[in-house]
Amino acid sequence: MPRRKQARRTTVKDIRSILRLTHEQGLSVRAVSERLKISKTSVATYLLRAKETGLSVWPLPAGLDDDAALERHLFRRVGRPPQDLVEPDWRSVSAELKRKGVTLTLLWQEYRASHPDGYGYTWFCDRFAAFERRAHATFRNRHEAGAVMQTDYAGHTIPIIDPSTGVIHSAQIFVAMLPASSLTFASASFSQKLPDWIEGQERALSFFGGVPKAIVCDNLKAGVAKALWFEPTLNATFAAMAEHYDTTILPTRSRKPRDKAKVEGAVLIIERWILARLRNRRFFSLADLNAAISVLLDDLNNRPMRHIGKSRRDLFEEVERKALAPLPATPFDYAEWKSAKVHPDYHVEVDKTFYSVPHRLIGRQVDVRLTHRVVEIFLDHKRIASHIRRSQRSGHVTVNEHMPKSHQRYANTTPASLLNQAARIGVNTAILVERMMRDRPHPEQGYRSAFGILSLARRYETDRLEAACERALVINSITYSSVAAILKSGLDRTKPQTDPAKPTPPHTNIRGGSYYQ
Repeated sequence: MPRRKQARRTTVKDIRSILRLTHEQGLSVRAVSERLKISKTSVATYLLRAKETGLSVWPLPAGLDDDAALERHLFRRVGRPPQDLVEPDWRSVSAELKRKGVTLTLLWQEYRASHPDGYGYTWFCDRFAAFERRAHATFRNRHEAGAVMQTDYAGHTIPIIDPSTGVIHSAQIFVAMLPASSLTFASASFSQKLPDWIEGQERALSFFGGVPKAIVCDNLKAGVAKALWFEPTLNATFAAMAEHYDTTILPTRSRKPRDKAKVEGAVLIIERWILARLRNRRFFSLADLNAAISVLLDDLNNRPMRHIGKSRRDLFEEVERKALAPLPATPFDYAEWKSAKVHPDYHVEVDKTFYSVPHRLIGRQVDVRLTHRVVEIFLDHKRIASHIRRSQRSGHVTVNEHMPKSHQRYANTTPASLLNQAARIGVNTAILVERMMRDRPHPEQGYRSAFGILSLARRYETDRLEAACERALVINSITYSSVAAILKSGLDRTKPQTDPAKPTPPHTNIRGGSYYQ
């Protein structure tokens, strides 16, 4: 059975021909249908429509020479014309529509409440849509070569399977493009956090082989601290990266995809040309995924574009490569910036570890620059401390010069240093201090008592302290309080009374000293 031919669409030019052949030449509906290859039903319908609107003569009345005017005349809505022809204030309608809960239906109802004989809802909506098109014209941006690099993340992700645990991670796809040539870059990362965001920007610039004048990016929380359109506040690390590459960061407005329309289109192309082709493959590492993306990316950039006849790569080499600034000689040193308050122990906490600063800054707010190897602390843009970063998340890193003098003395104390100070007073003092540290599980537990013994030398003469230590050793009272009591009571000036040893009483169970000879 032969297929039925689809009727062609009738245009305003065809309607004008129908009216001319009918009223000027007097042809019938069948004759007009055969000549114009339009169905008889359509010819009869348009003739009836013209008759209802008063068009039964040829040539047409003045003002209907234009196709648009004839179309409006023929297809205007038939019905009771409004008696109140006052139009609403469309600017006010547009402003009210932005308020929460306000709809176009509500605004039309309010309009009809004040104008009962006014226009209908359909006319109201059509005229408002026409006003919006006039008031919000679309800006067509002509991109200059080397002016901008636009970056964004794709909405789709690719699963990566951990071969050791079987856990599946969703890889995020970073996309960048140069709008003048449409050269596109894509790479995968495990997250959209600041380190991966910075790495994506760096890899894109390295892929393009140069630096544009500006980078237009999304208002990603990792890179933009405050998303203000006129004065956006960038993350300190992101700003440092821009300074290193001598470029400008231009974050887009929130929920305004037209601000980076080219990369939005590139994201769609990447999803269709690369991610869709990888949907049935299994990846067990990020390196394998990026290798697969790189192969398909080269194919995309080397494929001729339909409407231009050149590939993205050819267009880039022709118009954009020379417009890019050269890459810096050294790679960007990634560093995170954080704010911290100096604790009462003159340390700041960074990544669960405590680093010292000069003790005079206790209570001040400082900035911390954190790299993989170094922790730098700044106050008013001036570096006040620098430490090697600990690999373990615990403990304290302290510089002696940051401590008060009293703390420095205590921090530099060792058993040997205490014994040397005690030996300068006398032998008995040295023996007593040595016993204080030896008789405890850890020598550090005897530091405070030893400091107390040495401090007595500032209140008493050296000979008296030495005699007091000798008396404490004799009576086996190895404590600071005992030595201090001896000096206070003056017992250091008298010899201690020792009772003679009593003979061992005879007893069958007592062996006596001769047994051990």
